[in-house]
Amino acid sequence: MSTHRKNHRTRQTAALVATAALGLSLAACSTDDGGDDTGSEGEDMTITLGYLPSWTDGLSSAYLLDKELTAAGYTVEHEEMNEVGVLFTALAEGDIDMYPSAWSDLHSTYLDQYGDDLENVGSYYPSADKFLAVPEYTEVDSLDELADNVDLFDGTITGIEPSAGIMEATTDDVIPAYGLTEAGYMLQESGTSPMITALDEAIANEEDILVTMWTPFWANEEYPLKRLEDPQGAFGESENLEFIATAGFSEQHPEVAEWLGQIDLTESFPELDSMVNDSTDDPAAAVDAWLAEYPDAVPPFEG
Repeated sequence: MSTHRKNHRTRQTAALVATAALGLSLAACSTDDGGDDTGSEGEDMTITLGYLPSWTDGLSSAYLLDKELTAAGYTVEHEEMNEVGVLFTALAEGDIDMYPSAWSDLHSTYLDQYGDDLENVGSYYPSADKFLAVPEYTEVDSLDELADNVDLFDGTITGIEPSAGIMEATTDDVIPAYGLTEAGYMLQESGTSPMITALDEAIANEEDILVTMWTPFWANEEYPLKRLEDPQGAFGESENLEFIATAGFSEQHPEVAEWLGQIDLTESFPELDSMVNDSTDDPAAAVDAWLAEYPDAVPPFEG
């Protein structure tokens, strides 16, 4: 990467930090011990991964890539954010190199908006789903039963970050399809952590709660949840989890891009997500434990 490119990244990242209202939280950290960050053919050997740490699919994939790329001689930096719109803006402007867990449909608004400035360098998990869920003991099994049971949930669908794709899908597709506004429901904007807190408290007290949920996500294994049937298919089909990079990434890092395109975690990624959640204070250790259990899950990358 040229000096101009690096200075541009520094200026843009500083600007994002200054925009506190957008909720950007940087936590850049290098996994290398310094030295020349340029390869023998002029390749910039630093790759910056951006993600929302509360969305553990991104956290998990970031630390998995970190381990493999660091072993191949790259310096991997992490930028933790708390708003997906800021993440995609930074990605499109080249302030980060990759979001390692974009959803092909849930994030379609941003993928369409910044399409010319982004690059898909691989899809690693094809079975991501979004849905509404209730505790197993709740006597509702389908979305088409919600309108008749509004009092059971105090008319509240407990959601997550307002910019999340599942919030848009719930608002634009699910609520109209099942007449939930007319029934008296409101989608409550929150955050992933507050939603989990509310879910945890409700289940501890054996109370009913209706939450936005998705897979892969560790909460599905941690809590006794029931996925509500969607007879109208309002949430759509399963989608891909993708490595979305800033435009030009595959030209700058051709070997990395080729390797990313070979990764398929269909069978093992939910377990990685769960293990990372159980060790959020040390995601790298969770990745090590997962690789010990699934040694052939990731194709080798020599760099």
